[in-house]
Amino acid sequence: MPTQAWGSPAVQHGAPEPPRKKNRTAVIAVVAAVAVVAAAAVTAVLVTNEDDGGKEEAKGGKKPSAAASSSSPAKGDEGGDDSSGDSSGEDNPRAGQTVEPVIPGWKTVINPKRHNAFDVPAGWYVASPDTMSSYSKDGKPIISMTGPAYYKRDRCTVKDKKTGFTTSSPLAGAGTKGAQGAKTQAQAAKTEALNWLYAVFDQDETGDFKYTTPKKFTSEYGVKGYSSSATVTGVKKTDKCSSDGKAFTVTYTDVNGDWATWVLYSAKGVKDEISDETIKKIMNTLRPLKSGS
Repeated sequence: MPTQAWGSPAVQHGAPEPPRKKNRTAVIAVVAAVAVVAAAAVTAVLVTNEDDGGKEEAKGGKKPSAAASSSSPAKGDEGGDDSSGDSSGEDNPRAGQTVEPVIPGWKTVINPKRHNAFDVPAGWYVASPDTMSSYSKDGKPIISMTGPAYYKRDRCTVKDKKTGFTTSSPLAGAGTKGAQGAKTQAQAAKTEALNWLYAVFDQDETGDFKYTTPKKFTSEYGVKGYSSSATVTGVKKTDKCSSDGKAFTVTYTDVNGDWATWVLYSAKGVKDEISDETIKKIMNTLRPLKSGS
């Protein structure tokens, strides 16, 4: 079933500048390996080899046009399930993987493309490693991440007045994207946090964007780089799914020497909001993943 995201993307080459006050229109396309949707401008793509760190970026600051969306994100926080009704087998398509969680009872998210792994609470939905979550322009991804996991994929549903589709939105999502072309890892961490907030929560830039100064980051399990966080508050409520938001990022050097950025975005000021403490706990589980693991 097509799934409306929280907003519209703002992407530029390398490490783009923070969002500027312009009205732009675009819609998220969260693409899961198990979802193939054909309707209006809906795109569902299973990406296995494309570089999500470059293909998704809009050239020349052109305004993206609206595109319908599709999604398969899903479940609760700190072990609590949502109401999606997924069975335990379907809930974790990476069951049987060799990479074990470092937090007992949590699930491990692996990303062979970006050579990392991290853990999420048991109630999250973990997509397959080759799944790409992307925002689209004219059917083409302009910002994306791979190996995503989602919290409460059907938290909010709304009917699109233009397409007539009833769409749903996750409360939060996490994954990893490329950062090649950024001037510094600190800049990449900051601008990705702002871009994902703009993309997911405030396409019209009605809210107040704030970010933290990027700082050196080292997880307990060996990922080193820079981290940043950002918030957008005072977002104009255009429908019942409109929400303020927050994002946390870590830009690091993967085992192949490439730069990558881990992203976690979440609705803010809503019921079941993921606490900053839980997000930092998730972030601290980031660890290198060797090729072939």
